[in-house]
Amino acid sequence: MVDLQGQYAKIKETVDASIEEVLNSSAYINGPYVHEFQAALEDYLNVKHVIPCANGTDALQIAVMGLGLEQGDEVITVDFTFAATVEVIALLKLTPVLIDIEPDTFNINIDALKKAITPKTKAIVPVHLFGLCANMDAVVEIAKEHHLWVIEDTAHAIGANYTFKDGKKQKVGTIGDVGTTSFFPSKNLGCYGDGGAIFTNNDELAHTIRGIVNHGMYKRYYHDVVGVNSRLDSIQAAVLKAKLSHLDTYCNARRDAARYYNKNFAENPHIITPTTRSNATPNCGQICATCDCHVFHQYTLKITNGKRDALHQYLLEQGIPNAIYYPVQLHQQKAYQDDRYREEDFKVTNKLVEMVISLPMHTELDEDQLTFITKKVNDFVLK
Repeated sequence: MVDLQGQYAKIKETVDASIEEVLNSSAYINGPYVHEFQAALEDYLNVKHVIPCANGTDALQIAVMGLGLEQGDEVITVDFTFAATVEVIALLKLTPVLIDIEPDTFNINIDALKKAITPKTKAIVPVHLFGLCANMDAVVEIAKEHHLWVIEDTAHAIGANYTFKDGKKQKVGTIGDVGTTSFFPSKNLGCYGDGGAIFTNNDELAHTIRGIVNHGMYKRYYHDVVGVNSRLDSIQAAVLKAKLSHLDTYCNARRDAARYYNKNFAENPHIITPTTRSNATPNCGQICATCDCHVFHQYTLKITNGKRDALHQYLLEQGIPNAIYYPVQLHQQKAYQDDRYREEDFKVTNKLVEMVISLPMHTELDEDQLTFITKKVNDFVLK
């Protein structure tokens, strides 16, 4: 699904030199590379504060902890996402409220969001799923109206630009009160282990979060808030700093691959290809030369003739990696079942879990590989 070896080969000299520098310095924790990467990412995102941490799940948990929510407060997020998004809400004894998504973008359904808000609602977690920006114009407007926090889950979408209705662009993860991301190796910006980060323009919130990630300390052995131990180590920071300058190139390579896929699946009546519609341009469904709202962490098709599971097995037999994200809705997972949920409120998610399949998507895909993959998919689905 992701050719990390091929990507590494192209930046091997820089990465190896950076890692060797960390080894020679022995500054393994909170060393210079951590601070350099933090500053570089702040500059790239045009955000005041980046707080690195140990992984993307920690990033979400710490972001929520920083808001000072109380047990029983409700946090709204989507039913169609990886469990980490809802996991941290439950771990903090808050009440997760799962809602349906849009059928074309896989992102938060605004009508469902409006209906889910109650006097107990305190925050919204929009997920920029598979690399496409959620409708942040609407999310921010609703949050302001109801005095809610917005926590962006940007694990799939770092590098994507959101275009507001007024034409202004802004990096996802920096639009809400706080944003989070994962640097898991397969991400668009991935390290060679685990890593994550939190973003915010709120000075007070950034101060709180910096204490939380370091055992609640601002001064050694003085614990001002309840915290955790969640640090990005220097070797991972060195890798990320080396890769950050290539992130836009990586995203463009993914868009090129997606454009090839879309073109070659366009005539197949049983395949629906990904949209790039995200906000104020409802008629935009193509990956145009200037499109930057989708960074294609995953390239996810919808198979409409009931052959999804068979296609999954067939591609594996042909040596083509593929994956089903996500086979079970969160509201049907044992850990997150709740008597409040009604199946009619999850019509889109319930349908999509039977249709979606993700194909190889990474920076090293070449035309021969793409031709092979698309031919196999088309031949099987049309058969």
